[in-house]
Amino acid sequence: MTPTSFKDLALCAPIQSALEEQGYHTPSPIQAQSIPILLKKRDLLGCAQTGTGKTAAFSLPILNFLHESPKSRQPRRARVLVLTPTRELATQIAKSFETYGKHIRFSKTLIFGGVGKNPQVKAMQKGVDVLVACPGRLLDHIQEGSVDLSKVEFFILDEVDRMLDMGFLRDVKKIIAELPRKRQSLFFSATLAPAIKELANSILNQPETVTIAPKTTTAEKVQQRVCFVSRDDKRELLMDHLAEQAQGELTIVFSRTKHGADKLCRWINQKGFTAEAIHGNRSQPQRERTLDKFKGGALPILVATDVAARGVDVRDVTLVINFDLPNESEAYVHRIGRTGRADASGHAVSYCSPEEHEFFIDIEKLIKQRIPLEEGHYGFHQQLADLHARGLKSPESTRDNGGKKNAGQRGQGGKRRPQNQPADASSANRTPRSRRRRRRR
Repeated sequence: MTPTSFKDLALCAPIQSALEEQGYHTPSPIQAQSIPILLKKRDLLGCAQTGTGKTAAFSLPILNFLHESPKSRQPRRARVLVLTPTRELATQIAKSFETYGKHIRFSKTLIFGGVGKNPQVKAMQKGVDVLVACPGRLLDHIQEGSVDLSKVEFFILDEVDRMLDMGFLRDVKKIIAELPRKRQSLFFSATLAPAIKELANSILNQPETVTIAPKTTTAEKVQQRVCFVSRDDKRELLMDHLAEQAQGELTIVFSRTKHGADKLCRWINQKGFTAEAIHGNRSQPQRERTLDKFKGGALPILVATDVAARGVDVRDVTLVINFDLPNESEAYVHRIGRTGRADASGHAVSYCSPEEHEFFIDIEKLIKQRIPLEEGHYGFHQQLADLHARGLKSPESTRDNGGKKNAGQRGQGGKRRPQNQPADASSANRTPRSRRRRRRR
């Protein structure tokens, strides 16, 4: 029988107290099914979308174990290793351990890039109970001898699909080779592609599998819209959407590249708005300062790459703008999941240029629904909207020989379009900008 309350789970009193203080009473499906398995010391392969409570699903039984089986710390060693792809996720996981384990005596530390190594080396000198780390920097510490994984009892590989997307597979395999054979392993992913199943089979020992089918592939309370717009008109449309945001409402604008995010952020600030960028080239202290300002409401606009699509939980985000469509459909789901959190409603609008049309087609296939046109901005919509409604592809949406999508400005036959040639037949006849419907602040 599936537990319907945290009190039905065999968790120790200190954890139950922490859950009660946080107002948590009913476990999510992934928690209700995973926690009893993990308390029995079984390996687990868990599949559930982001935002379903996977962190608590593994942190609660681990904290229970640390409370019931305390041990002295050993230099450079950890009893628990949580491996995760991004700094933001690592920080979020560490905070979850703090929240749920506030009445339990245990030690933890974080290891990731973008900050100095020396404090991390110092933190590991006496050893810790819980080590939350990103693959690249952890591997550096292992090779330099400042971290020893030979005594790890619990190993958690979190957000595995994202880990593979970011090219960490080789590093992950090297880290796994440093772990003892006798351990309890947990493997969490939002998807179970063949490569992910193969990796799971190589590290898990007769695991039990928990798969939580999503009710929908996107957040239920997020109102999704699309604007079919030329690449050159995206910035003007962005100004319209930012001007329509009320005082105190938070906005995330997604760019496909780090350089594009910085460039777009500068342009937004030049237009009188306040924005900062977050991406992989910014240092960890810079990213933390920006996120703290955004969460606190001092920064109304965050311009981000997909590094912020997972691991950033800000409840007051009311609008997500996909300035550039992601070339991986799954990233769209994670992006728009930044709004509509904690039972709030939200709005997500995507700008689709002719070059990105095939990305948009793949997104609709993934989420199994049609995304309606954004109302109030019809002056920006191109003939592409009519093509899409009839199930036709833009002639400028192409793939290269390697099968990857190419979002460059290329027309039929792969030839680059001259600068002064309109994006499609409707561009020359589009409604003048002065006649477009707008609502300016």
